[in-house]
Amino acid sequence: MTQSSPSDRPLIERLSPNFDDRRAPISMIVLHYTGMRDGPSAIDWMASAESNVSAHYVVAEDGQVTLMVPEEQRAWHAGLAHWRGISDVNSASVGIEIVNPGHEFGYVPFPDEQIAAVIDLVGQIKGRYGIGRGDIVGHSDVAPMRKKDPGELFPWEALASRRLALPRPRKKLMDPMWSDAGFVLALERFGYDVTDSFAAVVAFQRRFRPELIDGTIDGECRAILLALLLPRPEPHYDPIP
Repeated sequence: MTQSSPSDRPLIERLSPNFDDRRAPISMIVLHYTGMRDGPSAIDWMASAESNVSAHYVVAEDGQVTLMVPEEQRAWHAGLAHWRGISDVNSASVGIEIVNPGHEFGYVPFPDEQIAAVIDLVGQIKGRYGIGRGDIVGHSDVAPMRKKDPGELFPWEALASRRLALPRPRKKLMDPMWSDAGFVLALERFGYDVTDSFAAVVAFQRRFRPELIDGTIDGECRAILLALLLPRPEPHYDPIP
């Protein structure tokens, strides 16, 4: 398999010892932020055997991409995670770490150069494996009880406009008036682990309604989720797999 850099910069290799064999075909992409003070520290940590963590790629603020684990191997990026019936997310996914200090060290917006590189990289991987837009997700989507990344500042719409992620529904939406329990059941149908229903609602809001993340199931949340679950007849949309 040929892997190329998503920009004019040559792809850097800094291989991590933290990987093993996949036990499932690749069907997902999981986006993270590094959540450390700087990019070199994050790369050094994932390159260390003592960390027991890794990712396939790291994207720096200037768009430089570092390969840490070949795609055919199982990187250790998702931890205890679940998405659409998949409980071994590491086996089924390609993990991309995006350099950002995260909520712990001063969360900041992602630079345009970095997002451009992420878009190119995600596009390459999506094309290689035929990954559906509904399976290009954040770490917080697959591990809502533990994780916040890539966070509410991540520009998902920049990916969605290029058919690389699901867009937030923007039409005037109908509130289905589900009970809270009905909303949680629908959220599980969409793909989330709802073991902790509050955490799952927060993760959904962080992804699809980031301007208000309070864990409260309101009419806007219900309408957004209904729109995401409905078939999309418009020819410019892919059906949600």
